[in-house]
Amino acid sequence: MSLDRDIVRRAVKTSGLNVVFGSDAVAGAHGRNAEEFIDRVRDAGVDPMSAMVSANSLAAEAIRMGDRIGSIAPGYDADIIALDGDPLKDITAVRRVTFVMKGGVVYKNVARGAIPIYAGIQP
Repeated sequence: MSLDRDIVRRAVKTSGLNVVFGSDAVAGAHGRNAEEFIDRVRDAGVDPMSAMVSANSLAAEAIRMGDRIGSIAPGYDADIIALDGDPLKDITAVRRVTFVMKGGVVYKNVARGAIPIYAGIQP
């Protein structure tokens, strides 16, 4: 994993290079995005806001869909999540998803504080 971190560290320091968060969706990877996201911020030194932008608007632009997805704006297809915590201050908040809406349908809506702070895999 340290080679991956070194590559990410060097990539984010490269002027003009957009680093997009994504997945190869290999077998067994489903549901592990939060951990990879945390690793990028905590262990590879990526700024939390830059990591969030890379997973949303930059990812949408990379697949040439930036005019339809990747932002919350009128006319865009927006899937929305809410977290219990501020990922800019504590990136592990991405483990504590309290609200999920996809295509206007709410799939998860739990009370704030209902998900333990230690949810998910521990550092």
